[in-house]
Amino acid sequence: MGWDISYHPISENQIKEWYFDVLDNQNLIEKLTTENKIEEFYKEKYAETIKIGLETKIDDIFDKSHGYNIAIVQGFFQQFFYTRGAALSFSENPSLQQYFKKWNEIVPNEKLTKNVNNQIIENYCSGVYIPKNKVIELINDYADNPEIKKELDNLFSHHRIDVFLKALTFAKDNELGLLEATEVIEPNPIDLNSSSCYSNLFNCDPEGAILYQQTAMKQIAEIEKKKNLKEGEIVSNAEYQVTNIATNKKKEKKGFWKKLFRK
Repeated sequence: MGWDISYHPISENQIKEWYFDVLDNQNLIEKLTTENKIEEFYKEKYAETIKIGLETKIDDIFDKSHGYNIAIVQGFFQQFFYTRGAALSFSENPSLQQYFKKWNEIVPNEKLTKNVNNQIIENYCSGVYIPKNKVIELINDYADNPEIKKELDNLFSHHRIDVFLKALTFAKDNELGLLEATEVIEPNPIDLNSSSCYSNLFNCDPEGAILYQQTAMKQIAEIEKKKNLKEGEIVSNAEYQVTNIATNKKKEKKGFWKKLFRK
């Protein structure tokens, strides 16, 4: 399957307060959801995510357990951003490493598992984390450093850079860091209304998913033309399936885009 990448603005203190403190005291869920006006449905999903986090073992992969759960939890509280197939973790340019902060610099040792990668290694996984000071630095370097600009433009090609810069700007404006993850949200490009999300789909900025749909529809039209098929024939007969389901995760399927655009 492909990569459904998301970027989650969150501070190091919020990582502690919204996730690790709650692992230690689940009664905090009531306080946090009330203070942040989180609806009952997402309160239940939050509690379920914490329950899954409590099952994490010392031999588990941090990025696929706590790291991924943190990205899900962030989406219950505030906006996050989607980019299909584009991730900082995929870069082989060492120049980008200067902007990332490792989990052992953020999380106490007793909260870490034995296996920590600090990047996306599989589906359903957290990726790199950019602390708030490096968010500002990366924005500035994108404007002033040709090497960094070229690398980001290559990673986030086909207008996806606009979504990534939007995520960086949101993080900067709110004095937050930025956490990368994969498969927190899984848009259905054939029908966005049947997209899936482990977090709060309504907090996902829609630009990246719409861009994904436009690209997919263009590719399908080209295939239909090449194979002399009727326009729309592939879409009308297609069935979109998620083939790599993370276990014990409660997915949300809602008519988000229908409600968002009043369609």
